[in-house]
Amino acid sequence: MNYLLPNRCKKPGWIFFILGIAFGIFLAFNDYESNLITVKVISLFHNDIIVTENNNMISIIENSIADEIASVLIIVGGLLVGFSKEKIEDEFISKVRLSSLKWAILLNYGILLFSTIFLYHTNFMSIMIYNMFTPLIIFIIRFNYLIYKKADHEE
Repeated sequence: MNYLLPNRCKKPGWIFFILGIAFGIFLAFNDYESNLITVKVISLFHNDIIVTENNNMISIIENSIADEIASVLIIVGGLLVGFSKEKIEDEFISKVRLSSLKWAILLNYGILLFSTIFLYHTNFMSIMIYNMFTPLIIFIIRFNYLIYKKADHEE
């Protein structure tokens, strides 16, 4: 079974992905301290306590959702780009897709292992945040590079 999305999902995926990465970089350079989009949101387990004084696990808080928007754009865009069919989906493309996925997972866990051993406190937490996105980013970069390389050799 082929569980890939239609090729037409790739273009909006690239738009979401690039906007999310650009917005994420902007937030990272501002130490994730942005009050650009502050709204009331539903918060589960707010303040690291499972049950509040009123025995509620759900609270309504005011929060900047800029980092959440960047994350959603990167994840949704990355999934649309990474898992949309190519215009010509053949056996070679399937092989490259699987190989790229394997590389992304191995490299992601290599980074995670290195970080676990050598980084501590806030540095480790920063890497953990980026580590949410590295499998998608590595997969997309390697997959598109190998497809580009093959197309370049055919010309």
